[in-house]
Amino acid sequence: MTNHDPVAFEAAAREVGFLGFGFYPRSDFMHIDLGPTRQWGERFPARPVPFAPEKPPAREVLAQSRTMKGGGAAGVATLGAAGVEVTQQVLADTQTAILPLVPYLDTLRWVFIAVALGGIAVTIYARLDDWKRGRR
Repeated sequence: MTNHDPVAFEAAAREVGFLGFGFYPRSDFMHIDLGPTRQWGERFPARPVPFAPEKPPAREVLAQSRTMKGGGAAGVATLGAAGVEVTQQVLADTQTAILPLVPYLDTLRWVFIAVALGGIAVTIYARLDDWKRGRR
């Protein structure tokens, strides 16, 4: 009921034929059913305005999270480094014609590791900054 007017909601439910009403104001929940006429729980307290302000869904907030972006970068870079290492082993063992590329793959692996460490650093910084600002 956080984004609904409980009084208007109850009136609309009664109008269409619902008879059972359970009120749970601490949980922001109202139970309605078609059973016999009855009601339980304390009614919702009067609000200064009928509707509460809209809150964005949690996934939209997570999509903007620096912690999620830093963690994602670290994860992708870690997988990239592991993939390069596996590729390096396969190429070194089976492809003598491509053997001159192996030193470059070693450098590429270190680049991925550096990106992963950078992502971890961004994640830690963002988490500490959010904690300092009281966001978490």
